[in-house]
Amino acid sequence: MPILHRRLLLAAPCLLMPRLVRAQAWPARPISWVVPFPPGGITDNTARLIAQGLQPLLGQPIIIENRAGAGGSVGAEYVARAAPDGHTLLYGTQGTQAANLALYPGLRYDPLKDFAAIHALAATPNLLVSHPGRPWQDVAGLIAAARRDPGGITVASTGVGTSTHLSGEVFQSVTGVRFTHVPYQGAAKALNDLVSGTVDIMFDNPVTTVPLINAGRLRGLAVTAAARVPMVPAVPTLREAGVTGADSGSWAGIFAPARTPPAIVARLADGVAQVMADPALREAFAANGREPLDGLRGEAFQDFVAAEVPRWRAIVERSGARLE
Repeated sequence: MPILHRRLLLAAPCLLMPRLVRAQAWPARPISWVVPFPPGGITDNTARLIAQGLQPLLGQPIIIENRAGAGGSVGAEYVARAAPDGHTLLYGTQGTQAANLALYPGLRYDPLKDFAAIHALAATPNLLVSHPGRPWQDVAGLIAAARRDPGGITVASTGVGTSTHLSGEVFQSVTGVRFTHVPYQGAAKALNDLVSGTVDIMFDNPVTTVPLINAGRLRGLAVTAAARVPMVPAVPTLREAGVTGADSGSWAGIFAPARTPPAIVARLADGVAQVMADPALREAFAANGREPLDGLRGEAFQDFVAAEVPRWRAIVERSGARLE
């Protein structure tokens, strides 16, 4: 064998070694987990719970970075443009990964092409709640009042394009009533205004509404899911209240930029699965009205998201919602 060829063969392992070391060294620095909603809400709280358990498994801090705006699209686009090296992740929801594609005609990322699905986290229904001083006592009374005064009842949400917004749009579409939408940047101000009587009703997560229902500061009217929420067993489902076809809610998962190395995606999925098996985390999920989405990871989770895109497009089109 020529001397030059022998030297190249001997040098090849040395040339490959730096690449292997770099790949195996992940994570090499703190991981930024972008939550595309304001701090203090259920998305932010859930991310912090997961991050707390995931950090020791990865050996690096996980920094929650709140990048809110446009129904989560601002943060999602930021992650879609990030380097696919496993150091920037997204807390994605049915809004950022499905509904926003129909809501925002100028969306500057593709929920399917620009992300690698890692692991689903949880599904959450919304509760339809009302200021307790309003005259209606149940869903039927709310519908009757809305029909007498189209647009006169205000419905708060945690932001345009979120599940709290779309749950209200679906309800209006199915029942034929019309509310006036009042969007907020997150749940805190919206709930404060609802409790004070500035707005009339809201669709929101159990974790934020149940304590206020139990304290008598809000009235629970219905659950936007097929089953009642154990935290407030007296609150009926929309179907039980006579409204069919209006079930809605939210789901969440963790995503990386597309082209993130499969080994990193797999290691992240393994870590999330391990964290979600922790009984303490599952108790925290239950206390927040969340149902863990176990085993939905990698390609199976990607397929789930692909099926959600047309489902939420149909919901958005049926509701008539359109955002710029």
